[in-house]
Amino acid sequence: MTLKVRDISRRPGELLDPISPEELVPLPPPYDKPEDQPGWKPINPGSSERLVCNLDGVVATSLPQPKDPEEQRRYVDQFAAGLKKLLDKNNNWTFLQPLLLSLEYCVRCQTCNDACPVFTASGGKEIYRPTYRAEVLRALVGKYAKPGGKLLARLAGNDIELNWTAISRLYELCYRCTLCRRCAQTCPIGVDNGLVTRELRKLFSQELGWAPKELHEKGTVLQLRSGSSTGMNPLVVKDNVEFIDEDIGEETGLAVHTPWDKEGAEVLLIHNAGEILSWPENPGAFAIILNAAGIDWTLASDEVGYDGVNYGLFYDDVQLARIALRHVQVAKKLKVKKIVMGECGHQHKAMVTVSDRILTGQMNIPRESCLVLLERIVFSGKIKFDPSKNDFPVTLHDPCNIVRNLGIVEPQRRILRYLCPQFREMEPHGVNNYCCGGGSGFAVMSGNNFTDWRVSVASRLKFKQILDAFADQPGPEVKKYVCAPCSNCKGQLRDLFQYYGALEKSGITYGGLVELIVNAMVDVKEPFIKWEMH
Repeated sequence: MTLKVRDISRRPGELLDPISPEELVPLPPPYDKPEDQPGWKPINPGSSERLVCNLDGVVATSLPQPKDPEEQRRYVDQFAAGLKKLLDKNNNWTFLQPLLLSLEYCVRCQTCNDACPVFTASGGKEIYRPTYRAEVLRALVGKYAKPGGKLLARLAGNDIELNWTAISRLYELCYRCTLCRRCAQTCPIGVDNGLVTRELRKLFSQELGWAPKELHEKGTVLQLRSGSSTGMNPLVVKDNVEFIDEDIGEETGLAVHTPWDKEGAEVLLIHNAGEILSWPENPGAFAIILNAAGIDWTLASDEVGYDGVNYGLFYDDVQLARIALRHVQVAKKLKVKKIVMGECGHQHKAMVTVSDRILTGQMNIPRESCLVLLERIVFSGKIKFDPSKNDFPVTLHDPCNIVRNLGIVEPQRRILRYLCPQFREMEPHGVNNYCCGGGSGFAVMSGNNFTDWRVSVASRLKFKQILDAFADQPGPEVKKYVCAPCSNCKGQLRDLFQYYGALEKSGITYGGLVELIVNAMVDVKEPFIKWEMH
């Protein structure tokens, strides 16, 4: 039976469209045998009694079950009020115009279906179709947010109901899209179903107070309170970076020094603070490269100045603005010339594409991608390189928010073509590349059985791309490197590779771009890249 838009509001207490591993598109050997795959965990009975689980059998958002019918009605009323605010320029000035255009001009040609890695990997599950969420929102807007909507809905056969079942399923469904916007790129008329999904998340957050804990409480709130989404305060961060400098200095034989709070520096570098905890070689490599090139740079220990994470990008305009303004205030206080964004994709989009809407006048400080700066450094002649030190198979993952969103395609490629003799592209690549599967905050969401879904479904086409890129040397005896210049993507690749045992079975590991640059430096005597899984 074909799932219809109205079905999202019907059959309460049942799963709308269950998913199982048997439906997924196959992977190439040695990952093609179901018995060799990790188990897919069903939601346990205790969690299903405590949490809402009525969509596909997967729980990402951990929405508590309502206490009583009165609480259900209150949330439904809040959602109805939020629908009207979403369409009001005084309440949603940031993205109202593209939202309205995307709602009004979709012709349901379904061209975007095959562009969506989640829909394709699932074997074509209807609820993952890029237009399904938009069709639900369009039907609800038409019936409940426009004058005479119920009468017109009756005449048009729009029989969707605005009830608890509909909004709870729609909330969970918003977190089955990685917001990669490959669908928008493919649409013949530019309809952006990724934006529609993000605006729905915003409605739930700003009107109902619903947002995944990993993004809000353990992300934005923690970052604004402690200075970092990791919970590290400035003293801990500085101690960690000092240890990284010492450790990497011993490994490389170079004097590694990270300057802090230097007023008037040309560059304020802002890392994703997760690098400092999980991938310390990345901030260490940045320090080596910037110092060797004679760049006048600094890190900031004040407030959120050392953490480029901005999870508001994924779910809430207010939270995004709070963090973006704090970042610029730190830069202004230090009187730096510009902000350079480290290897973090969503930091790029939050600080450039979206923040341009709020960082006006004196707050509009220049911002630059580290990839552009690194290209200038590599080809400046200030550092000597030996590309033969990177003579192993390398492929490049394109972070959606850097490449598809900002159009930064070639700088990283020019570096890899120069420094990596065995560099090869994935297919497709560049702006057509597939999302890692951890976009839109998924990489930090792992509750209940959501990890199984994001590595088995959301990452499935990415994993196949990687395996295909190394098909000429598939075995573990040849070590292979996936260059992923994005902290969020690296977190997803870490979980993906561990899930499938990619290092043991295929010799595949991952890392950033700066690690490859340092590994190729003539002055670095010992290999900088370690063939192990973090």
